[in-house]
Amino acid sequence: MNNIISYMEKGVKEALVKAVTSVLDKNPEKNVDKLFQILDHTIKDQESKESIETVYDLYKNNPAIHELAQNILSTTDKNCLKKFFGNFFANAVWYGGPIRDKIFSEQGTKLPFTILISPSMRCTLKCTGCYAAKYSKKDDIPREELERIIKEARELGIYYIIILGGEPFINDYMLDIYEEFNDVLFTPFTNGQLINEKIADRLKKLGNVIPMFSLEGFEKETDGRRGKGVFQGVMRAMDLLHERGVLFGVSSAVNRINLDVVTSDEFIDLLVKKGAKMSWYFLYMPVGESPDVNLMLTSDQRLALGERTRKIRVTKPYFTIDFFNDAPYVGGCIAGKYYCHINSKEEVEPCIFAHFSTFNLKGKPLIDAFKTEFFKTLREIQPYNKNMLRPCMMIDNTNVVREVVAKVGAHTTDPSAEKMLHDAEFMSELDKLAEDFKPKADKAWKEIFNEKGNDKMAKG
Repeated sequence: MNNIISYMEKGVKEALVKAVTSVLDKNPEKNVDKLFQILDHTIKDQESKESIETVYDLYKNNPAIHELAQNILSTTDKNCLKKFFGNFFANAVWYGGPIRDKIFSEQGTKLPFTILISPSMRCTLKCTGCYAAKYSKKDDIPREELERIIKEARELGIYYIIILGGEPFINDYMLDIYEEFNDVLFTPFTNGQLINEKIADRLKKLGNVIPMFSLEGFEKETDGRRGKGVFQGVMRAMDLLHERGVLFGVSSAVNRINLDVVTSDEFIDLLVKKGAKMSWYFLYMPVGESPDVNLMLTSDQRLALGERTRKIRVTKPYFTIDFFNDAPYVGGCIAGKYYCHINSKEEVEPCIFAHFSTFNLKGKPLIDAFKTEFFKTLREIQPYNKNMLRPCMMIDNTNVVREVVAKVGAHTTDPSAEKMLHDAEFMSELDKLAEDFKPKADKAWKEIFNEKGNDKMAKG
């Protein structure tokens, strides 16, 4: 009976994908209402239906979101549009979700929605404070091993994979891997310098790759950290992708110096003009080469970033994600629960910033990483406090990282992580930042979120 139900559900999903992709093939910007009607009539899950209705309401009643949706549908290559819908919504959410849920119900193992992989730490640039220059090709994850990891992830219902580094485009074979796993959606975070016409053509043909360009701001800010000419190189790469209708976005590490620039109207307007559809904002974290707490946002700046990103979402035809200030929407910290990071040594870390591990993936099944005491412990105690505006175990709840690492016997995978555990002065600085942020975050939690977050996602 279960097999019959599963077959029927798969048939419904395939019919849904076929119906939607048919609309996407023919003037999708003129058929938005029809798209939502198909989704509403086909999807029976109440939570999914409510989410679709919310999005449709925003589309109908918010001019900025309406404009963004129309822009995406009218300027994106049809193949890229269909791959985005098919790989992300149909596979990662609707098809992959039940697979992950089944594994949880049968084995008690919670699987992430996405995994981040750093196949190589090598890079074409030598950015200030970066460690990429220390790595060589021998430090890469071997191609065969990378293919194994992605294959196992897909079998576990994980159809969305973020590629980090180093520079993701430094290995040409990554494009072949994207083609091999054409039902998976990939998001490489890139400095943009290697994207030429040939690669842009390949990305259009693939359709399942959405690059995110790293920018610190305008030319002054970007070149100041990354080197002369880098900003213009990103602008050229954006033009190449925009001309071909390839979806792409921007990633900005926000620090005490560039906050006002990367959230300014002028900067966002430039990105919209260049064809970007979204920005991911990450707080500058005291990790990596020579971590400096003086570059971290002040308490006021951190909350101002959240205010600004929320405003951009409803006033510009552009979508923003703020990994820290948006934590209430996803139940607080999601490290180890909804995503994890596999570094180039195949150490499985709960977060791209949390350089601690108890599990190396070499020669071992991917699923075993999520069965470790480290990941189980993090999931059990998340969220780390009731105020989801203070989600992080390293800069908001500094006792958590020290206690959990000691409890599970995790080892550090980066020298900066050692400082979080054993450098008294550094630890004291982080404690002071967390202490200073708490009263202001508590005030914002009450005034902006009415002390309520996404409890369902918080419980995992």
